[in-house]
Amino acid sequence: MAKYAMLRATIARQLPEVALLEAPVASDGQLALVHTPDYIESLVRGQISAAALREIGFPWSEFMVERARRSVGATVAAVRAALQTGVAANLAGGTHHAYADKGGGFCVFNDVAVAARLAQAEWQRQYRHILKVAVIDLDVHQGNGTAHIFQKDNSVFTLSLHGDKNFPFRKEASDLDVALADGCHDAEYLAALELALLALSQRFEPGLVLYLAGADPYAGDRLGRLALTPDGLEARDRRVFDWCHQRRIPVAFVMAGGYGKQIEETVQIQSCTFRTALSYAQRWL
Repeated sequence: MAKYAMLRATIARQLPEVALLEAPVASDGQLALVHTPDYIESLVRGQISAAALREIGFPWSEFMVERARRSVGATVAAVRAALQTGVAANLAGGTHHAYADKGGGFCVFNDVAVAARLAQAEWQRQYRHILKVAVIDLDVHQGNGTAHIFQKDNSVFTLSLHGDKNFPFRKEASDLDVALADGCHDAEYLAALELALLALSQRFEPGLVLYLAGADPYAGDRLGRLALTPDGLEARDRRVFDWCHQRRIPVAFVMAGGYGKQIEETVQIQSCTFRTALSYAQRWL
């Protein structure tokens, strides 16, 4: 948990051009665009079962629910800002293991799914046509909750590059899944990403990208099992932002996973994502 405060402090110190704002609270109505009323109510009232809490991995508290709401609210705010300015981010987020009716893997609500659905609803009201959204999930763990939520939704394309043998051990079907072997290194990863982006561009034309920039493919991550270097992760980020910028597609990114054996290394990787994004944000101006 300490990485979030460390990341914020690092960005405030090293990247003063980045405007840091307090995360708003997602309302029940916003959460209900994705999550079932029973699930939302069980969390808000503290009536969620012990088994469901074990699957999430957090003990229940009012603070836990508040934090989960703000994690969603921050991604909603980032999407709204990205649609106006081109690039924006949530310092946390990427809770892609949460399903409509349950959480899992330290994910309570699915911030990316809620933000995508809300952006589509707001876009439809304003412009009278559908906003197509691509989720580019480069966390080392497959975004099973996101994949399941959007499985029958042709307006959202889910792409996941993840460790084949890593959690979750029961995967869902994304629109495009790329499963990587343990020990995958920079060159192999970047080649797989290039092919995935090519397939995305051939199959889908998004008006918005939600990018999960997980730091956990790093070789020094406790839970990653891949072998990317910091340079490889920077190249990954640059390729995603370049893909979006070439097509003038607004991109909102979230931090997703990062469990470095040395927490400072995770913070350094994620602050580098912001530094890379900033260079592209300045080109939108």
